[in-house]
Amino acid sequence: MKEKTVRMMSASGILGYGFPESSLEAALARKPHMIGVDGGSSDPGPHYLGSGKTLNSRLAMKRDLSLLLRGAIRNGIPMMVGTCGGAGGEPHLQACADIIREVAREHRLDFKMALIHAEQDKGFLLEQLEAGKVRALGNAPALRPQDIAGAERIVGMMGPEPYREALAAGAQVILGGRGTDPAPWVALAMHHGLPPAPAWYAGKMLECACNAAIPKKHDCLLVTVGEDFVEAEPLNPELRCTPMSVAVQALHENASPVIRYEPGGVVDSTNCRIEAVNDRVVRVSGMEWKPAAYSVKLEGARRVGFSAMAIAATRDPGLIGQIDSFLEFVRGSTATKVGALDIAPEDYRLVLRVYGRDGVMGAWEPTRDAKPVELAIIAEVVAATQEIANAALSLARVTLLHSDFPGRMCREGNMAFPFSPSDIERGAIYEFMLQHVIEIEDPLCMFPIEYEQVRGSA
Repeated sequence: MKEKTVRMMSASGILGYGFPESSLEAALARKPHMIGVDGGSSDPGPHYLGSGKTLNSRLAMKRDLSLLLRGAIRNGIPMMVGTCGGAGGEPHLQACADIIREVAREHRLDFKMALIHAEQDKGFLLEQLEAGKVRALGNAPALRPQDIAGAERIVGMMGPEPYREALAAGAQVILGGRGTDPAPWVALAMHHGLPPAPAWYAGKMLECACNAAIPKKHDCLLVTVGEDFVEAEPLNPELRCTPMSVAVQALHENASPVIRYEPGGVVDSTNCRIEAVNDRVVRVSGMEWKPAAYSVKLEGARRVGFSAMAIAATRDPGLIGQIDSFLEFVRGSTATKVGALDIAPEDYRLVLRVYGRDGVMGAWEPTRDAKPVELAIIAEVVAATQEIANAALSLARVTLLHSDFPGRMCREGNMAFPFSPSDIERGAIYEFMLQHVIEIEDPLCMFPIEYEQVRGSA
């Protein structure tokens, strides 16, 4: 009897990054059981979760979703998107759903769509905290009720179970809020009866698409999953998977080279064999799945203030040679000027980053004795209000521009500014504030599914 296999495609690393249409068509010619794409990541920082804005532009996401949706409907297969809009909160999920409806109208497409919600109700989280169901990871502090109350937005990272539920209900297009990156592909493989170990390993290969291939490029990856193996193959003939490139992807965002924790269990790659099938295809076998108590990781963002920034640069060797003492003077002089506005010191913070010296590494920079030819200084003020941030930054900027230093010959400005206006108002800024999991018995209880019959032909 022929062994059951499932073919799945991932379009690119993140929705909106783009992919060649030829690669999608090559994938569809292989008759995959699904096509999909991961929609987000916490890598770009907390702004998107906190603000509700999407990571990538609507134009870029619509281009990708239009190609994927039309390909899926034309071939009668599911299309799934994980962590919609970059952060997977309710605004991000709705932004992607709105694009899907628009594409359906433009191309007269009919299908059943599922929206899986991941943004969490604060009342529910407070109940779970009181019941002792929330625990910290690593050395994170214990979660307090005021932490939940003060969050701008909290999402749970769903596993594959909500996607499986939506597939079983007949949804052809499934948009998910925040989830663990492999979840859509794991769900599809298990929906077709394959065991969790190869399903999870396949999901790990597919979550970043051709990150598992070389040279690195935003492109499509096809993975074939069997009962005890996974095969990875790029769709672009210019790319290839090698045992090394696949092994590197298996390590992606993972502290251990062989153990990966997921909702409901552990993927153990200790006994894996990674072998080249040919010069473009790699087979992995020997992975194991070890069930564990089910838990869902929480992600939250809270507002910490408002920001304004300015970018300035200097090529004056006299100033560069005494930049530390000059910046100390700028800090002190700015504090005096800001204080004269009746702004309390605790209501703002001035940060000066010096690029060309240690702007990237900061105190860890090993080449402190390097003599730069030019320096860029990014001045940022984080304050309790936007008005205070703007006021303090303007005073820091003029102090940078017009302050004396020993040996100064120019009587005009010290700095060159690449932009006008020089001061850039950044608005509210956020920080991540959760490193916790919530222990639940039902993997679906935190992720309600909403079904919709999209009728673009109407």
